[in-house]
Amino acid sequence: MNVTQIQVFKQKALQYAASFEVCSYLDSHHYPDKYGKHDCLIAFGLENELSAKVGQAFSALKTFVGEHQDWMFGMLGYDLKNEIEALEATKTDLLNFPDLYFFIPQYLIAIHGNQLNVVKGDKTIVDKILQLEIKEQPQPINLNINSKLSKQAYLDKLESIKQHIKRGDIYEMNFCQEFFDDHAEIDPLLVYNKLKAISPTPFSGFLKIRDKFVLSATPERFLAKNGRKLTSQPIKGTAKRSENLIEDSLIKTALRNSEKERAENVMIVDLVRNDLTKSAVKGTVKVEELFGIYSFPQVHQMISSISCELSPDVHFVDAIKNTFPMGSMTGAPKLRAMQLIDQYEVSKRGVYSGSIGYISPNGDFDFNVIIRSILYNATSKYLSFQVGGAITHQSDSEKEYEECLLKASAMMSVLVSG
Repeated sequence: MNVTQIQVFKQKALQYAASFEVCSYLDSHHYPDKYGKHDCLIAFGLENELSAKVGQAFSALKTFVGEHQDWMFGMLGYDLKNEIEALEATKTDLLNFPDLYFFIPQYLIAIHGNQLNVVKGDKTIVDKILQLEIKEQPQPINLNINSKLSKQAYLDKLESIKQHIKRGDIYEMNFCQEFFDDHAEIDPLLVYNKLKAISPTPFSGFLKIRDKFVLSATPERFLAKNGRKLTSQPIKGTAKRSENLIEDSLIKTALRNSEKERAENVMIVDLVRNDLTKSAVKGTVKVEELFGIYSFPQVHQMISSISCELSPDVHFVDAIKNTFPMGSMTGAPKLRAMQLIDQYEVSKRGVYSGSIGYISPNGDFDFNVIIRSILYNATSKYLSFQVGGAITHQSDSEKEYEECLLKASAMMSVLVSG
């Protein structure tokens, strides 16, 4: 197949997969990636599943993996932190995703370059998909999106957080706010297709768990395992793109040289190094890239890469647990930052700032960070997305608020297009 044919097949395959009660679609949009093995994975149909609550979720996953040793796709909710540390979930969850969910698909199609491979299921599924007609696009979506926090309330909370930093409680904290519509009626497939058209990113994904949907345009990897190698790629540092090429280049250079953004990034790099040490062969944790600048349709991002060799004494599920939740979405020191997140954020994170991804039969895996993502419960008609940023002693509260709106722009443009 040529590139155009692959694109058409992906669109049809996603449409077909979304007709099943459970499916996962993971798409790298052909971003070059030395750590990834697949450009696109499309899993659908339900052979087996695991849904687990906070408490014994990671051990349940370890048992599930041991019993099946098969392809599995799913999600890790942020509140799994409460079984890793002595933390509690006190806020109301209006989306009601599982804390941890994985399914073993009946069908799995892998795409690499221009090659299709039916990894699981009857190979005639490709012909069935090719015969599909792509659905006509319905009328534009127009939702009533509200914020859980007024701008002034956001600014007040940031000042309180900066007082904690001044006292030395924390060095950095990721503070998020929620935008929502509690009477939303959408076609999740249409919304995801629009989102990835506006913002194609290397860790994009569509996850359907019956009436619940993750529609993700995230640029960030949480953790990948390839053989014995673990790799984490935290993002810290964001700058808006410009249509003017000269101005865009200057913005990119300014991000690369920003003392504030580099300070934020290196604090999280240190945190991730520490997290990886818990699972690593001694002396193998290394920073492969520091302060890399990567460009996406709306933003430039500062991304670092940290890797290690997984110790033979550590189960790969424990390696995930040892690094969860990801440092880029918590802060440093991690535990105190998570305590303050619970204190100051008004919304439960739930699946936001958790992860979706896959585990292969040999124990390799790849998980993203659920940011730049729309979450939807079709039964309750609750739609939500959250945005946030790293708060340090150098943070300008007004600029942090503007950065939140910039990060929200892709989701907002999809949901309120007239």
